[in-house]
Amino acid sequence: MWGLTTIPSPAVRPVPVETAQAVRAAVPEAPSAQHAHQTGNGQGDVYVEPRLTPLSAREANRSAIADLLGSVGVSFFAVRGTSDHGTVVAVPESDRDRVLGALFRGMGQYPGHLSTIDPESPGPAATYSSRDPKAWRDVRTTTAIQVSWSRTDPGRHVTFGHEYGCTIEFWRWHGTHLVAPRANRVTWAVSGEGGNVLGAPRLFSRFISDHTPRAAAPALATRPEFLVSCVEDIAFPVDVVYTWVDGNAPAWQQRKASAKGEVYHAESASDARFISRDELRYSVRSLHMFAPWIANIYIVTDDQVPVWLQEDIPGIRVVSHREIFRDPADLPTFNSHSIESQLHHIDGLSEHFLYFNDDMFIGRPVTPHAFFTPNGTARYFPSRNRIPQGPVAETDTPVDAACKNNRALLLERFGRVITQPMEHIPYALRRSAMDEAERDFPEAWARTAASRFRAMTDLSTTSSFGLYYAALTGRAQPGSMPFTYLQLAVPDLADRLQRLLDGRNQDSFCLNDAFSTPEDIEAQQELLDGFLNAYFPTPSPYER
Repeated sequence: MWGLTTIPSPAVRPVPVETAQAVRAAVPEAPSAQHAHQTGNGQGDVYVEPRLTPLSAREANRSAIADLLGSVGVSFFAVRGTSDHGTVVAVPESDRDRVLGALFRGMGQYPGHLSTIDPESPGPAATYSSRDPKAWRDVRTTTAIQVSWSRTDPGRHVTFGHEYGCTIEFWRWHGTHLVAPRANRVTWAVSGEGGNVLGAPRLFSRFISDHTPRAAAPALATRPEFLVSCVEDIAFPVDVVYTWVDGNAPAWQQRKASAKGEVYHAESASDARFISRDELRYSVRSLHMFAPWIANIYIVTDDQVPVWLQEDIPGIRVVSHREIFRDPADLPTFNSHSIESQLHHIDGLSEHFLYFNDDMFIGRPVTPHAFFTPNGTARYFPSRNRIPQGPVAETDTPVDAACKNNRALLLERFGRVITQPMEHIPYALRRSAMDEAERDFPEAWARTAASRFRAMTDLSTTSSFGLYYAALTGRAQPGSMPFTYLQLAVPDLADRLQRLLDGRNQDSFCLNDAFSTPEDIEAQQELLDGFLNAYFPTPSPYER
């Protein structure tokens, strides 16, 4: 098939039709493969694609249009459009008839969706199945046509539709220049003289960086006018750091049992805090699906390796506590505050990085702009809660005690009072700010690193302390993000997970567990397995 699916699959089986959608299996090497039954309801087909991601759907649609235009000899170039989800190509207005003929023939063989775009219209364009005559009503006069073929994963858990389509713009000649019919991110006109040049994939979508695999996002033929670096571009690398533990491992349990140190609060050593529910696998999948601009992933562990992880794949590395702790006497540690205080010591870590707990997930496509400004300023996300007043008390939770310690030190240093903790959203951090904060507060930092379990004297170095320190030194600013925090030990867990799955409208979410009893865990795990597989059905490249 002409580029409709970019990921080869020698044997994609047709899937049963569910609801009112026609689901068709399509493979590039075998266009004669058997197809599933079509309902003929006018809604268009949905094509099954293995290892589906938003980026693969986007690229497949672009590739299909490129093949169609090439088949009729129409020259085109990529445009830096205003949407990050889809792609835009420009063709001369004089080639409209050939373009429409190619589209009509191609979509007759493989039905999809069309919308005609009017730049002056106040609302979004109506989208029609290519089977519907209304889809073709205005194609001879419109300034642009958006074309797509919807795709679903083999389990039919997720569908990527028209927003990932490719838009064909009809540019008019004005003297020696081609003039755009609507605004893009760079220019209204390009020179008609000379040919195309290759443009880096990140120029055409903020979901892509220089670290995105070229197979997923190849360089595109464009015009030299689009090769400029714009003010809003983020060109610096952004890494991700995870802390992870498998609390079921016998060797780790033995180290924990023999560790010295007083546990002052029942929550501090709760077994629920150390259970591995395989969340990390799915959190990494969430990066692969929805944040393909991430440069490198570091998983910080106590000499443990997730059983599902392929360690020899570039782009991901397991980091031992022994590599990052400045004082070996602080190990072993079972305190996340302690471990977090050392993350900026990771060898090779970029200046800009996101810190994830393994129960944090990206919920839909996000750009690096959600976490950093183009000049490198980090964004932090203050909680709606407030830090309790007064000094640390024995009745404080570990989180509240750390927030109070953060507040006292920052007040002493900057004369400002922090009042809000941080939401459970991935923390956008600057390595230089963490390094500087450690030098500014060496005693408190060392005390936190030496606490084997959460202690009354801890700082939360990657949360409110580190982020407010960065803000007070000019390297962070407040932001906002649609997110969900879900505590697993709730009676209506199944309903809450289903609402999250049905909506898919959160940039990030956290599935936190600090209070579950052993009796809760088995039932929770069954719910989580179903939810995580449905939300993130596509394995990452790092899985065995």
